[in-house]
Amino acid sequence: MPTDVHPFEAHAPDADLADLRVRLAAARLPEREPVRGWHQGVPLADLADVVAYWRTGYDWRAFEARLDRIGQFRTTIDGLGIHFLHRRSPRADATPLLLTHGWPGSIAEFVDVVDELADPEAATAPAFHVVVPSLPGFGYSDKPATTGWGTERIAAAWVELMGRLGYDRFAAHGGDWGGNITTVLGGRFPEQVLGIHTTFAEGPPGASTDGLTAAERRWAEETRHFWRHRAAYAKQQATRPQTIGYSLVDSPVGLLAWILDKFAEWSDTEDSPFETISRDRVLDDVTLYWLTRSGASAARIYYESHDSLDPELRVDVPAAITMYPRDIEKYPRPWAQERYRRIVRWRSPERGGHFPSLEVPGYFVEDLRAGLTAVLAA
Repeated sequence: MPTDVHPFEAHAPDADLADLRVRLAAARLPEREPVRGWHQGVPLADLADVVAYWRTGYDWRAFEARLDRIGQFRTTIDGLGIHFLHRRSPRADATPLLLTHGWPGSIAEFVDVVDELADPEAATAPAFHVVVPSLPGFGYSDKPATTGWGTERIAAAWVELMGRLGYDRFAAHGGDWGGNITTVLGGRFPEQVLGIHTTFAEGPPGASTDGLTAAERRWAEETRHFWRHRAAYAKQQATRPQTIGYSLVDSPVGLLAWILDKFAEWSDTEDSPFETISRDRVLDDVTLYWLTRSGASAARIYYESHDSLDPELRVDVPAAITMYPRDIEKYPRPWAQERYRRIVRWRSPERGGHFPSLEVPGYFVEDLRAGLTAVLAA
């Protein structure tokens, strides 16, 4: 039956892992950058270190085992195979919770927090039945063969997925594309979505800076600067995903550099992303892209959905919003409130960037719990 949900196990062929090591050993690297630091991208010395560790020290099988312990499944929705993690809580009072990743992330963003969300040590902490799908074209989900798989269609597929699992009503969280999709879920499916928690809260276009505080004006200016001066990757993937895809699928070093650049620039660090995120977790993410050959197919979400959030979309379900200080898009609360009309909790912590579940996992879990507690109480 096309609506069946099947258990899934990740197991890359030994030959694919051997081929990866051969390609890493034979990599052709450019000369050292003429300026110190990350100003022109990933520094040669930093990349060479990670490549050496990826080839000789990194253990992909440990990550596969981690996914299997959480619980992996696949099902077909709207003609496309969708892969997801599913961890049911042992608690009778648990709430279904959908976690959606973005780019250049993956389900690897959430493996360190699933267990604590599903089965918290403290009996007083809220518990959740956790579902973490792989976006279409990412990881072990199928690659769309036709256009049309934008964020609206993905949100509708997520509602179908949760219903198949017996979760007719659920809470949702996301950041990056996951935050965009979570916004669509809250706006389009209020009958199914209890409320949302998001690190992405884009207001409608054309908002005025009148009345903003100095800090809010700075946020707005930083976000505008990001899209004007630091978003070439997005323009490339939104206009020519197939072209960049050849490099991302053929060269593991090219793929690593393309993704590592974002982990470095978008995290709350002074220099290297490894100040807060482990090399293993970054390589879990990059290796997942590599083994599933999803560099091009994942990039296409930009072609499908870049700048496509409906200006008229409004979210009337309860929303908890957290703006991390080093994230790439930070919208002032007065702007966010024009779209998210029932903000029940708003936080701007002192630490954290675009990947909070990896950078500050302890804070992330506590903040997500507190946000969803406020959402469910509303």
